Amino acid sequence: MDRETELRLVERLRDGDEAAFDAVYDAYRARLFGFLVRLSRRRDVAEDLLEETWLRLVARASSLSVDTRLLAWLFTVARNLYWSYCRSRLLDEDRMAALARLWPLADRRPSPFEETAGSEMARRLERALAGLSRADRETLLLVAVEGLEPAEAAAVCGVSAETLRQRLSRARARLAATLEAGERRPAGEPHEVLT
Repeated sequence: MDRETELRLVERLRDGDEAAFDAVYDAYRARLFGFLVRLSRRRDVAEDLLEETWLRLVARASSLSVDTRLLAWLFTVARNLYWSYCRSRLLDEDRMAALARLWPLADRRPSPFEETAGSEMARRLERALAGLSRADRETLLLVAVEGLEPAEAAAVCGVSAETLRQRLSRARARLAATLEAGERRPAGEPHEVLT
């Protein structure tokens, strides 16, 4: 979306124009969902956080700054909601994953997300991305997948541009190492699947 169109949408959102909300929703829904599902590694959590992100936009639309960058604003809200969700959980993700491995898996059909990630490279990349820390995953998703400039991603994460660049460099190196290690893994070894 070009900047001029974005500024007009912000103005319309501030005025309570429902059609402007629909336009923003249509333009950014898929990107926000992709970010949240990869960040959380759980489809149900991503859906809930996405819905809450849109509710926040509706609630705060009239108070948006006239020069708001919508994509960065939405990613900031989604990211903050995700980290709030993480803090509020009683059981950490690792213990839940360990418990889930003890439970027998029922046959299930692949989700549309899993079908979309059908190519071998995409599967390898998704597995490697899922194996990274939350901070590394978040940084790579914002810059490499969502195409935010490092300065914009830094604003979303609440850090300096230099800090974000350092995180990005380390995250890329860890992703490369994870991908390389995955190539050496025996073919039948299990891997994590998004649910």
